[in-house]
Amino acid sequence: MDNVGLILFGSLLVFFALNIPIAFSLGLASTMTLLLASNVPLVVIPQRLFTATDSFPFMAVPFFILAGSLMESGGISRRLINFANTLIGWISGGLGLVSIVACMFFAAISGSGAATTAAIGSIMIPAMVKRKYDVGFSSAIQAAGGLIGVIIPPSIPMVTYGVLTGVSIGAMFVGGFGPGILMGLSLMAVTYFKSKKEGYGGEPKASFKEIVASFKDAILALLMPVIILGGIYGGMFTPTEAAVVSVVYGFVVGFFIYKELSFKNLPKILADSAVSTSIIMILIAGATLFGWILTNNMIPQKIASAMLAFSSNPIIILLLINILLLFVGTFMDTVAAIIILVPILFPIITQVGIDPLHFGLIICVNLAVGMITPPFGVCLFVACGIGKISLEEIVKNILPFIIVLIIDILIITYIPAITTFLPNLLM
Repeated sequence: MDNVGLILFGSLLVFFALNIPIAFSLGLASTMTLLLASNVPLVVIPQRLFTATDSFPFMAVPFFILAGSLMESGGISRRLINFANTLIGWISGGLGLVSIVACMFFAAISGSGAATTAAIGSIMIPAMVKRKYDVGFSSAIQAAGGLIGVIIPPSIPMVTYGVLTGVSIGAMFVGGFGPGILMGLSLMAVTYFKSKKEGYGGEPKASFKEIVASFKDAILALLMPVIILGGIYGGMFTPTEAAVVSVVYGFVVGFFIYKELSFKNLPKILADSAVSTSIIMILIAGATLFGWILTNNMIPQKIASAMLAFSSNPIIILLLINILLLFVGTFMDTVAAIIILVPILFPIITQVGIDPLHFGLIICVNLAVGMITPPFGVCLFVACGIGKISLEEIVKNILPFIIVLIIDILIITYIPAITTFLPNLLM
């Protein structure tokens, strides 16, 4: 690697070690590289930062965040939990299983792992603790379930990957259902066997009448992903326009039908969504500048040549990429990692004949697992905050979930049909 690469990555590691936020570390490392090892004028920095976020598809990000906040405050999450509870709450470890199923439902509304963890966890973690579940185990279930928020569509990381590569965001959304369901079932299996071992029983079994009643109560929440995806594949609107439709739908349902939204809490919802959006957009801007320097100095091509010189076997290449993604996911935000790594890895996978759609889901799944791996797993921190426990308490309970998710990654990687079957069928 030349001087540019050494300064770029070396300074980034130094800023990480100084505990500077990732977005600013990326921007500072890029600025230092341009100052010390490049003749490029510094006016490029604001130009690139602005261009990074001046994108119509990226407008989907704030709207999906706002839609999730409206749904959370409008009583949607509570109704989804009630419906899930009537379906499977009677099984051993029922509340834990309900948490994961509710996360899968809410993932089809939100596009964020942290938001899914917070929306469902704020209700389910206290409920599990009240039923004598260990608080560390309860928080681990919720953190693990929350990461499905970026796999089952809509998904902010999928939007980011689609913008960078030109892969259809709609196809990415459909492709996320297979991995999302597989991961949800795997997490439920771990929860069930652990609960069986610890003696966590289920809730009273719901009657058919109660199941129907809870379904009717949750039907408007369950219809939202149908409207979003149906509109995209029916050609009625783009993914960005679908995000706007989801905001309008969430507001109408929460304000006029469920009547749990009010003008009094709208300012807080808008402010929280604006803060979340600004964090993601600053990450996108910093990571795009970093990625531009990489690309401008041919670093991705050099890394690709080195990897292909080691092996051109797709099975080996995918294994190496999975290891890299799991490592990066432990300390870097999902969106930032996608923007930095995709320009490096995309030339490699195209040369060895890997489907870009399949590869996009591999990246999203790997980096989603990073949301529950210490030391920087965002879903871990959210769950710890709700459960009021230390990181150490949740880490010992999260390990079985991480192990089974790594097995899922290998299954998704080497059985492409899990991600490509539905897009090929529908598109």
